[in-house]
Formats: sequence, structure tokens, C-alpha cells
Amino acid sequence: QVTLVESGGGLVQAGGSLRLSCAASGRTFSTFTMGWFRQAPGKEREFVATIRSSGANTYYADSVKGRFTIYRDNAKNTVSLQMNSLKPEDTAVYLCAASRSVVSSRSAIDYAYWGQGTQVTVSS
Repeated sequence: QVTLVESGGGLVQAGGSLRLSCAASGRTFSTFTMGWFRQAPGKEREFVATIRSSGANTYYADSVKGRFTIYRDNAKNTVSLQMNSLKPEDTAVYLCAASRSVVSSRSAIDYAYWGQGTQVTVSS
């Protein structure tokens, strides 16, 4: 069991940056594959980025590649998403998720634990 709490969302102008953080409870955080997803109003939940338990492997959606960076600190039970060069189309609720799978997945169905989400709004 793991509980996830996101923070760091807000309102930013296009071209700006934000850093999202996700704090996890539990002593087994380092064994989970972690992911970030986002959901805009009226749209399906969308994969953003994922990172393996060791932090050695990361994968990104094409829409954020080169602009977003996912990283984790297993000693502090945190996973973060650095978002640069933000665009209005990045506006969404961003959710942190944890998966017991050792294989990185872009599918939300593979993630058993979810945070409540944090709102990111990018103005043009």
C-alpha cells in the first residue's frame, strides 16, 4: 500500500516552468515504477512520463519529450516532474501514480495507486 500526494501546480504563462512533486508514504517506495499522467476537462487520462524503480530508465510522451524531466529520490520517497517551455495545451490536472510492475508502462491501467492530482494552468 502506498499513499501519494502531489504538490507544485499553479498558474504560469506560456514558456514558463513548474516543478511538480509527489510524496509517497510507505517503506517500499523504491520498489515501485512511478508515473505522471494528466487529464484535461472532457479528455481521457493521458500518459506523461514514467521512471523505473532505480531511476535508471525514463520514458516520455512525445508531446512532452525534451521539455519535461521526471526524476526520483528514493531516500526521500519523492518523484518529481520538471516542466519547462510550458504550452497552453499542457493545462490539465497532473496525477502521480505508482505501479508494482517492473516494466515501464504508459497505460494507466497498470498503475494501482494514484494521488488526488494538482492543477496546472498555462495561459497564452
